[in-house]
Amino acid sequence: MSEENKTDVERILTALRFSSIQHCHQRRKGEDSTPYINHPIEVAETLARIGGVKDSDILIAAILHDTIEDTGATGEQIEEMFGVRVRGFVEEVTDDKSLPKQERKQKQIEHAPHLSNEAKQIKLADKSSNVKEITQNPPADWSLERKSQYLDWGERVVAGLRGVNKNLDDYFDGILKQSREKLGQETSS
Repeated sequence: MSEENKTDVERILTALRFSSIQHCHQRRKGEDSTPYINHPIEVAETLARIGGVKDSDILIAAILHDTIEDTGATGEQIEEMFGVRVRGFVEEVTDDKSLPKQERKQKQIEHAPHLSNEAKQIKLADKSSNVKEITQNPPADWSLERKSQYLDWGERVVAGLRGVNKNLDDYFDGILKQSREKLGQETSS
């Protein structure tokens, strides 16, 4: 069945399968070392449930958002399977892993305001997931200071994403507040 003849549900399920295969050997950095695929699923689910996003291309791009950056998947593969629009969204939110980490982080801050509205929503749901993870299931070797710095950086990235989906903006703000409160409790204990 050609891509244009597939239903939205079929395309989303194909994206889930493709992403799960691409990420099959990856784990999140948290102490629980959860399967990585849980993250893109959470990002897509946040877009749909919290953000009210119904556009299947945005949801598919959310499911695939880390495949170019973190696996052997290519933009060409994504375009062939899901179309040029999905590829474009995925590439907009993909970091250049050839750059040093600090430079990549700075580029995210600088690039955020220039993303398409669709990519901004994906990035906002992604940052919400990552900020939540820092306090709910942090990497075992991360100090309190490093966690705090991550939250500050995430907030700076999100500053350039605001205004395209109020529900996602509010959701991020709630997660950031909870995460900062949790870090504050770690400081005082």
